[in-house]
Amino acid sequence: MAKRKFTLSKQEEQELANAFLQNKDGPTRTRVQAVRMYGTSYPFEEIQRITGCSHTSLMEWCQTYRRQGVAHLKDKRVGGNRAKLTPKQRENLKYKLHQYTPAQVLGAQAATRDGQYWTVEDLHLAVKRWFAIEYGGRNSYTELLSQCGFSYQRPAKVFKSHNQSKIADFEEQVEKK
Repeated sequence: MAKRKFTLSKQEEQELANAFLQNKDGPTRTRVQAVRMYGTSYPFEEIQRITGCSHTSLMEWCQTYRRQGVAHLKDKRVGGNRAKLTPKQRENLKYKLHQYTPAQVLGAQAATRDGQYWTVEDLHLAVKRWFAIEYGGRNSYTELLSQCGFSYQRPAKVFKSHNQSKIADFEEQVEKK
């Protein structure tokens, strides 16, 4: 087995420990902790079990720390969904959601029977129709509803293929027997 070339001095270890304690961002703390553990001879399998990082990521973080210091271990990722609608489009969306019901906008495609309340599915269709934008996940639509002043509630299950008159006839026959 090859000997590790990456080791930390006591001063570097203390610097990383302080950065870990002072930082409140989860992904950044994970990076700092992983580099610190690797530099103090923890086995990679244990680092991976604790932090969930890949070997490649760990090696990149160690190189970044050596070349640029602890400040550059900061997580620089930016979520992709946040920028899909501009602030003006979000304001327009909020106005439209409060102005119209899903039934008025989507007609028979509304997720609920009466189409009076906005659901995640309704919002997905409306955003796609109004702005030609689709978000990657359901949580993004839930967040949009929240930002527009709506609270998330699960709608009742609706079977659109059911014929109400046939159901009434069936129930009537069951009662007669």
